[in-house]
Amino acid sequence: MTVAVVPQAALAAASAPLSIETASAAHAAEWNAFLQQQPQGSFYHLYAWSGINQQALRNPSFNLIARAGGQICGVLPLTLVASPLFGRVLCSMPFVNYGGPVAVDAAATQALVNAARERANELKTDYLELRCASAVDTDMPASMRKISMHIELAPDPDTLWNKFTSKHRTNIRRAQKNNLEVRSGGEELLDVFYSVMEQSWRALGTPFYARSYFRAILKALPDHTRIFVCSQGTTPVAVAFNGYFNGVVEGLWAGGTELSRPLQANYVLYWDMMRDACVRGCTRYHLGRSTADSGAEDFKKKWNATASQLYWYFHRPSGGEMPQLNVDNPKYKLAIQVWQKLPLWVTRLIGPPLARSIP
Repeated sequence: MTVAVVPQAALAAASAPLSIETASAAHAAEWNAFLQQQPQGSFYHLYAWSGINQQALRNPSFNLIARAGGQICGVLPLTLVASPLFGRVLCSMPFVNYGGPVAVDAAATQALVNAARERANELKTDYLELRCASAVDTDMPASMRKISMHIELAPDPDTLWNKFTSKHRTNIRRAQKNNLEVRSGGEELLDVFYSVMEQSWRALGTPFYARSYFRAILKALPDHTRIFVCSQGTTPVAVAFNGYFNGVVEGLWAGGTELSRPLQANYVLYWDMMRDACVRGCTRYHLGRSTADSGAEDFKKKWNATASQLYWYFHRPSGGEMPQLNVDNPKYKLAIQVWQKLPLWVTRLIGPPLARSIP
């Protein structure tokens, strides 16, 4: 059992009056050091995302710090996405699986949430969206369509392997016989990763980000990121991009070519990534967010993944109902179907400008 130890400075700060300030790059080291002490501090909360979103996607950040007695007692990263499709959205965190406030107590959390609502009002946004990995005490309505699937890891990969069902182990062994090999690395694998992913997302009917976005992430967070490529011979068939922080692996993006499914490449790819995570000393693997009761959730359950509810809170400064931003909305279904039929050269041209406006 892991016991969280709260520094004495944080305990003293908790009883002092709270103040909220806007963070700058000068606060990056202090911000990240605070995250390292908090169980909820994740890869998605690292300060570098502020520069990544602003420089690579031209979406400005408004990161908030809660202080008490001079000590940080909470942080909340916020990014403004001005979208012709969805309006002006202040979000924590856009483009990734979750964000939300990280704080030492409920008072600091509430102060950050209130400050985010005020900032959303000041910026004249259409809505504020806080994607939280756990529930927050607020009167803001929440969407609970999304879940996070996670696996508890072990120092020895064999411990993980032995907990799989015999059928699942057989599926992995069968896929391994398809001459599939996995390699991992950093920026040197970006072109391969990008080539596979732009095909995969076109098939899903979703615009894909610019290559420069992923290059910016790799350059800003080289010690916290890794690309995995599963190939048959010299042909890449499945890829993944992972983040690492506080002993947790975050599955950010994964996709495959048309060969991936018949070759069952994901069985080989995911098992290799899990073994790697165990060897690295990671204790938990987040397989990314899924829609409840979806095919993606079923695949992840095969790895003994457990579902955790995600809470996406919304605040509309001008009032009105919670936005229906999901693929089941008839408003977007036709656009998805059209995108799936477009030539790759077209989606490659117009996809990145669209993707940066879809939080």
